[in-house]
Amino acid sequence: MSDMRVLAVLLVLAALLISLQLQRVEGAGACDVYEGSWVKDDHHHPAYKTDSCPFIEKQFDCLHNGRSDQDFLKYRWQPLGCNLPSFDGEDFLSRLRGKKIMFVGDSLSLNQWQSLTCLLHVAVPHTKYTSTRAGGLSTFSFPAYNVEIMFYRNAFLVDIVSTSSGAVLKLNSIEGGELWKRMDVLVFNTWHWWLHTGRKQPWNYIEDGNNTYKDMDRLVAYEKGLRTWAQWVGRNIDPVKTKVFFQGVSPDHNNGTEWGDPNAKNCGGQTQALKGGNNYVYPGGPHPAEVVLEKVVGGIGMSKALVQVHLLNITSLSQLRKDAHPSVYGHGGHNDMDCTHWCLPGLPDTWNQLLYAALSQLL
Repeated sequence: MSDMRVLAVLLVLAALLISLQLQRVEGAGACDVYEGSWVKDDHHHPAYKTDSCPFIEKQFDCLHNGRSDQDFLKYRWQPLGCNLPSFDGEDFLSRLRGKKIMFVGDSLSLNQWQSLTCLLHVAVPHTKYTSTRAGGLSTFSFPAYNVEIMFYRNAFLVDIVSTSSGAVLKLNSIEGGELWKRMDVLVFNTWHWWLHTGRKQPWNYIEDGNNTYKDMDRLVAYEKGLRTWAQWVGRNIDPVKTKVFFQGVSPDHNNGTEWGDPNAKNCGGQTQALKGGNNYVYPGGPHPAEVVLEKVVGGIGMSKALVQVHLLNITSLSQLRKDAHPSVYGHGGHNDMDCTHWCLPGLPDTWNQLLYAALSQLL
């Protein structure tokens, strides 16, 4: 039997094993891996150490930046009624052999992309890799597998255009997506920049159809932008060639009342996860942006192209991880408080474990 046929057989067996792991224990249908709880496990260790992943962005490298508590590394996600398959980096690369995967979005996409590059690097530590950055495009590749893992910074997905009057956020336009069409796997994300004001706001006006506004309800603008993106996906993506995911909305923890602790100003000093579990309701309620996202993504399959977008529904399980942010350990000092991004190793590794489980059913 040829090497390629052996590889094909192994991939089929791996997919079957993962499928069996994702069946409910009672055998009553597929498991929802996004419903579950965080289990503290002193025998659970992160898949990599920062020393074994020398290219982690400083803002995510909490341990090297002085964080001494490490309980946040000892949680594993346990779905209700089934087990989540462990991340298998070699299998991941084998499935993606000859393919390109791209994360498109803001720094939360960067967070997940960085996690994935570390997970894959430690899985095949002696395999050569290349890492390049050109403008907003970062590419991490494994030539031996002919696999490219890319991150394309695009915080809104829709266009921002410079005009004589200032920068305009165009809710009905996507002109920058040509590169996306050539990918085999796309993982989109947008939300956090929609809330920025003042100096962090990268636009002066919002254009919606024939109307231009100085500002508008940001959640309304977000939904309009998402619908433009959904139309773009339906018109431009070949579902046979390209698998499309949406990362989901990554929550922040800047207000303790949201997780039931009014004495907590933000994520600073938080060292324990909320457990979650069956019938658990997050005190802050559903994330409003995630509600909008699920509504838009749920309607994409009705398009003529029948493109299915697979939602990595990471919002609820991430709401429980008030302990997993860099807090003051994002930039090697105590100059700022980061309750938006996530430490690496850390929570985004679980996001990629969920991505791996989903891709294993599709590739």
